[in-house]
Amino acid sequence: MASASAQAAALSAEQAKVVLAEVIQAFSAPENAVRMDEARDNACNDMGKMLQFVLPVATQIQQEVIKAYGFSCDGEGVLKFARLVKSYEAQDPEIASLSGKLKALFLPPMTLPPHGPASGGSVAAS
Repeated sequence: MASASAQAAALSAEQAKVVLAEVIQAFSAPENAVRMDEARDNACNDMGKMLQFVLPVATQIQQEVIKAYGFSCDGEGVLKFARLVKSYEAQDPEIASLSGKLKALFLPPMTLPPHGPASGGSVAAS
């Protein structure tokens, strides 16, 4: 991780936990909760609309927190933070748990389509 921004790359696993917890807490701040609810309402559980409405709001909320830890205040800063968190997930179950909670705040629960493999759909045999 030597090539990442020096200040941001210097976050230890413990610091990453603190920042993750702050980001999650920021989502529950009343003004941010309202912003996310409005974005979710606009998206109507449509994945394309989630990307259009929910993701930008979620990104802004994260930016407001992580900029204090040396990440740039743009999409690239959020991506660097996400990569840093991902790098710690495998070795730290608490970070993996916090990361899952964060994702659950702005990603809809994944459900299998009704025409999944158990529906008896025919597979072309040649």
